Amino acid sequence: MEKVVVLTGAGISAESGINTFRDANGLWEGHDIMEVASPIGWDNNPELVLDFYNKRRQQLLTVAPNKGHEALVTLEEQFDVTIITQNVDDLHERAGSRNIIHLHGELLKVRSQFDENLVLDWKKDLNLGDLCEHKSQLRPHIVWFGEMVPMMDTAITITEQADILIIVGTSMQVYPAAGLLQYTKPQIPVYFVDPNPAIAPSRHLTILSEKATVGVPKVVEQLINS
Repeated sequence: MEKVVVLTGAGISAESGINTFRDANGLWEGHDIMEVASPIGWDNNPELVLDFYNKRRQQLLTVAPNKGHEALVTLEEQFDVTIITQNVDDLHERAGSRNIIHLHGELLKVRSQFDENLVLDWKKDLNLGDLCEHKSQLRPHIVWFGEMVPMMDTAITITEQADILIIVGTSMQVYPAAGLLQYTKPQIPVYFVDPNPAIAPSRHLTILSEKATVGVPKVVEQLINS
């Protein structure tokens, strides 16, 4: 069975109504990104950071997967599919995809500051005073700016094995995720679904300048029929 690796970014979740929280000035809900998505921001004002992610978590629970997510589930009927996502939502899981690597963490999980491997499912608000079994404060299970991306090596290994690569809703400008394209086998088919693709088509690269809900079902149909 051929291996398909799918790299997804904010574009696929935006169509479900996920608020990106970023405005035209690059601010997240009026905050500098380092205030709400960095270890320094956490140390300086943990209440602000927790409030920011609590709002994101609350919103996530009100939305649902879209046709882009659902089409990728259909692909599993004939291919060995692994999704590598830059998104912290659980929409791929809710749609029914089985193999998902979260590069940047998961919004519906929290982890211990004492032991980063102690990760808990969490759907309610997270507050100061919510402690792990070691009496240490819990924090969002999110990879912040300046932190290592622990799943990157796994993502590289999976990408190296891909027979087909699909890129959905990401600019491929943010590293280290953007670097995954360098680890594919030579000349494998690559499909890029994005309304504003940042790269040009080539012999092995097919670009669909469409939203995920339109472009992903087209790619899936083409692969299944071929």
